[in-house]
Amino acid sequence: MDFKDLGLHSDILKAVNKLGFENPSEIQEKAIPVLSTDKKDFVGLAQTGTGKTAAYGLPFIQHTDFSNKSTQGLVICPTRELCMQITKDLVAFAKFQSDPNIVPVYGGSSIEEQIRRIKKGAHIIVATPGRLLDLINRKVVKLKTVQRVILDEADEMLNMGFKEDIDSILEQTPDKKRVWLFSATMPKEVRRIAKNYMDDPVEVVVGRQNSVADNIEHRYYMMKERDRYYALKRILDYYPDIFGLIFCRTRRETGSVSEKLEKEGYNVVALHGDLSQGQRDAAMKKFRERTARILVATDVAARGIDVEEISHVIHYNLPDETENYTHRSGRTARAGRSGISIALINTREIYKIRQVEKMIQSSLEYTRIPDAEDICEKQMYALMDRVVKTPVDDEAIERYWPVFYEKLKGIPAEDIVLKFISTELNSFLGYYKGAGNLNADQEKGRGGKERDKRDSRGDGHNRNLSGAKQRFFISLGEKQNMNKGALVRLVCTESGISSNQVGRIDIHPGHSFFEIDEAVGYKVLSRIDEGVYEEKSFNVSLSKDKTPKEGKKGKKKKR
Repeated sequence: MDFKDLGLHSDILKAVNKLGFENPSEIQEKAIPVLSTDKKDFVGLAQTGTGKTAAYGLPFIQHTDFSNKSTQGLVICPTRELCMQITKDLVAFAKFQSDPNIVPVYGGSSIEEQIRRIKKGAHIIVATPGRLLDLINRKVVKLKTVQRVILDEADEMLNMGFKEDIDSILEQTPDKKRVWLFSATMPKEVRRIAKNYMDDPVEVVVGRQNSVADNIEHRYYMMKERDRYYALKRILDYYPDIFGLIFCRTRRETGSVSEKLEKEGYNVVALHGDLSQGQRDAAMKKFRERTARILVATDVAARGIDVEEISHVIHYNLPDETENYTHRSGRTARAGRSGISIALINTREIYKIRQVEKMIQSSLEYTRIPDAEDICEKQMYALMDRVVKTPVDDEAIERYWPVFYEKLKGIPAEDIVLKFISTELNSFLGYYKGAGNLNADQEKGRGGKERDKRDSRGDGHNRNLSGAKQRFFISLGEKQNMNKGALVRLVCTESGISSNQVGRIDIHPGHSFFEIDEAVGYKVLSRIDEGVYEEKSFNVSLSKDKTPKEGKKGKKKKR
């Protein structure tokens, strides 16, 4: 099938041809004909990297009247990176339209500039929920003329605690509108949105839910916890031509891993929430241009990264939410290419591999951490390939030839070759000389059925059998623009816990309290005792105050 068979107008097809698109992906083939008619609400379930933006973006542009200055379309997405990527794609799709104004709206960037562009007449707004609500409250954005709302990566927005924000936004849009929802998974909260804000939607599912691309190899390496970073280094050295992503669970871990790698000479950049927008843009520019070969990122920060030819995705730690494994792995093997997804686990985490395997309905191959000999051999072959492929510029080196000849005269050709190889590889040979075996015993790691059960209980992942809560204090409140949704996002992003493990939240003018399932409270204490939120320092600690009883506040005395 060709794009011209999907009901798109000639000006849209012209933009498609300009972009070099040849054949539609499965989600595009199934979604575009439905969305082109604009007669139904729509739910599209497909994995990251399947072409969802074009699936909704092409008909979205087709239905927009760019001669009308009112805001007709709204795209809501979870992160600023994804917001910028969607905007870039929509601008490309609208290349042959008359003066389109498609405005990205997200935190961490100049709100004044966003306001200026919106007041010029924004045909389409692409936004993260928090900044959009801010602009709505300032009376800058008015949604009464919106005809179509797109919720992109709806499951991730809900995982990040945007439930209340999305409800607030959708309640301000007209009753008569089209809602197009795209998601990788369909948890009950996404179903709730579909039920409350959509009218008998068409539902299209591409592939199995939570499945991953068939052209991704899935592997895992097992080591003792103290050897995790050293195992990572060996894997990076074993793949000399790697162009990859390393996923960490928290911004602190992301910063620590990237700093260590950078100090040891790896071409690496980091992407996490503590960076300013300028720093994030600079990091992504280096990665896209391949000045940096490795990007270390949190799950949240990596949303919206659309970089071609990523060869490897490395899970420095597996995500606490197993579903995020598919989001992470989907960053490689795009556009029909192959890729490798690598998970690092310690000896007590084998049950997590089983959880992932059950979810993706595929097995992860146990692979041994490469030893010194394996790494040096790989580096040798990579060096030989570079030498063979290097073009010789006779004119450029002609003036230096007498010096080369004089210096190398009398040394046999074989010795010259060995000396050049040694110049390149001596550091590796020296570093790995006498290096030990980092592989943990796989059978010990399995620990038998009883040990697996004990580990999963002890970790407290995804459940709290006792129902007990721990109450925490955080030095952020209403004066620091803190609200319940923002607090959930901050806690979950930093500690790696799920939003359903957050309990009662009390927001006060200068501070707040929140409850966490007792089984995962240690993650909050160990990972976010302090930090920075919107350029304001904060600290987190266990609260000495007990949770106030419901209904006690404001209760009148009997007379």
